[in-house]
Amino acid sequence: MAPNNQNGGGRGPWGQGPFGGPRNQRDLEQTLKQARDKLRQVLPGGSGPSGPIILLGAVVLAAIVGFYSFTFRVHPDELGVVVRFGKPVRQEPPGLHFRLPYPIEEVRLPKVTRQNTMEIGLRASAPGRSPVAVLEESLMLTGDENIVDVQFVVFWRIKDAQKYLFNIQNPDITVKDVAQSAMREVVGQSNIQPILTEARQKTEQAVQKLMQSVLDNYQTGVQIEEVRLQKVDPPTQVIDAFRDVQAARADRERLQNEAQAYAGRVVPEARGEAERILQAARGYKQQTVAEAIGQTARFLKILEEYKKAPEVTRKRLYLETMERVLGGTDKIIIDGKAGQSVVPFLPLDQLQKRKEGGN
Repeated sequence: MAPNNQNGGGRGPWGQGPFGGPRNQRDLEQTLKQARDKLRQVLPGGSGPSGPIILLGAVVLAAIVGFYSFTFRVHPDELGVVVRFGKPVRQEPPGLHFRLPYPIEEVRLPKVTRQNTMEIGLRASAPGRSPVAVLEESLMLTGDENIVDVQFVVFWRIKDAQKYLFNIQNPDITVKDVAQSAMREVVGQSNIQPILTEARQKTEQAVQKLMQSVLDNYQTGVQIEEVRLQKVDPPTQVIDAFRDVQAARADRERLQNEAQAYAGRVVPEARGEAERILQAARGYKQQTVAEAIGQTARFLKILEEYKKAPEVTRKRLYLETMERVLGGTDKIIIDGKAGQSVVPFLPLDQLQKRKEGGN
């Protein structure tokens, strides 16, 4: 396992170096020089007293060296990971702790409470100026073969200090590479229109979930807290053409909606008219069949009566037929047997007209 020396991992108390000693070699030399000067003052031939003073100086020097060699301090935003001969043995919370001197034990101090920020597709510039775009990171291909410019920010923390220190060598590069890979995969499975409009939050959640899955699989000890899209637009070179395409698509959708609305109105009317015709045909069929059945039954009844009294039945049929034929016509009755003193005809039609005029 390769230890990760980033984030001030080797500092000790009051700015110790990776071995738990003073901040750097110059500080150690300065401390030893001051102690040596004090010893020279108490040595024979010096200007100061001798005897117990020499012993006291030696004890003070030993105490200083021991304190720097056996203690280390963990700040509130850090977690102390103690490594013994290259193997992590324990973790220490914030505060002052003891350890064995180097090279037996070392201390790594990752900042486990700090929220780290990773920008993809843009870089922060001087204060007061807009960020600089990085097209080689932000240009991506969508599922419907469109190019989109995606700029986003990833917020992450250290959730497992031991995995973070010893399972990955460059955490920032690892998180950045995984973020780009996850975003390209999610964008490559989506169409451009939802990404530009209503699917931004869905895209952020999908990228965060995919990143966390990959980082957990690598055992990086990193927790992805949020993925935030900053800018999702077509490339500047084709944005005018893209707007024309979007307008054409909007017109197409509008015309399709109008056609569907017209079809939704006309088709039910046609189906209703067809059903009305079918119902009328079924009604006419039933009526015709019923009338035929009734006529057949009537004819059979008349036939039975005709067999019983043919003459009477024949005369009755004649009278009923004449009634149906002459019932709705104008009639004039002429009596050929009447004498000279009797009017030979009766103009019933004229009488009927006079009667109607008198009313």
